[in-house]
Amino acid sequence: MSFALGPALLFCPADRPERFAKAHERADAVILDLEDAVSPADKARARGHLIESELDPARVIVRVNPPHTDAFVADLATLSQTDYRRIMVAKSESPKRIGRLDARFEVVALCETAKGVAQADRLAALDNVIALMWGAEDLVASLGGTSSRKPNGRYRDIARYARARVLLAAGARGKAAIDAVHLDIADVKRLAIEAADAAASGFTATACIHPSQVPIIRAAYRPDEKSVAWAREVLTAAERERGVFAHDGRMVDEPVLRHARHVLERAAR
Repeated sequence: MSFALGPALLFCPADRPERFAKAHERADAVILDLEDAVSPADKARARGHLIESELDPARVIVRVNPPHTDAFVADLATLSQTDYRRIMVAKSESPKRIGRLDARFEVVALCETAKGVAQADRLAALDNVIALMWGAEDLVASLGGTSSRKPNGRYRDIARYARARVLLAAGARGKAAIDAVHLDIADVKRLAIEAADAAASGFTATACIHPSQVPIIRAAYRPDEKSVAWAREVLTAAERERGVFAHDGRMVDEPVLRHARHVLERAAR
C-alpha cells in the first residue's frame, strides 16, 4: 500500500453533499468528514449522502469517528455500502484497535491527542496504515490547554514537538506524513510559510479546510525553477565525480544527492 495522492487534501463535511463535487474538483483529494465537521444529530444523514455520492474512490478519504464510539461502528457499516476504502481514523490511539480493522481499508491514522502522538511509532508500524496525520487543536485540548498557537500565529512548542514526532514516526516506517490544517483562512502568509516548511521537512501533503487554500499548498510543495535547475546540475555533476565533490562552492555527498532526487520527484508530481 502507498499514498500517491497530491499535496493538497481538502476537508469537506459529509453532510454537505452540494460541496462534494467542487471539493473533489479543486483539490488533489477530498476528505469527506463524518467526525468533527458533522453534528451528532446530522451524522445519520451524512452517512446517507456518503452512500449516494459518486466521487472517484481513488481520490477520496473518509474521516470516520474515533474507534471507541458507536458512531465509528455505524461509519464502517456505511462504508461497506460504498466503494470508498481509504479512511482517516479520528483520534487514533490504540494500535490494537487500528490493527484489527477490516483488511479492506487503508488507514490514515490521525494522531491528535496526547496518547495518539505517544503511540505514533506503533501506529506507523501497522501494515494497514498508509499514512499518519497530526492535529494541533485536539492535541492541546487533550492536555488541558487552550490554544495551539502563540499570539503571533506560530505554533507553541508542544504542537511543534507533536508535528516533528509524527513526521519522524511516519518516515521511520516509510509511511506518508500529512501536515495539520491551518484554521485561519485569511492568514495566507502563515499558511504559505508552514506549507513550504512541511514540504522541505518531508511531509507528503498538507490538509486544508477551504478551497482557497489549495493553490497555496500546491505552490509551496512545487519546487521553483531555481531548485529544479540546481538538482539537475548536481545530479549531472555526480555522474562524472567520485565520492564527495564540490559544486558551486558547496560540498555534495549522498544526502545532498538524495535531496536533489526528492526535488525532481516532487517537481514531476
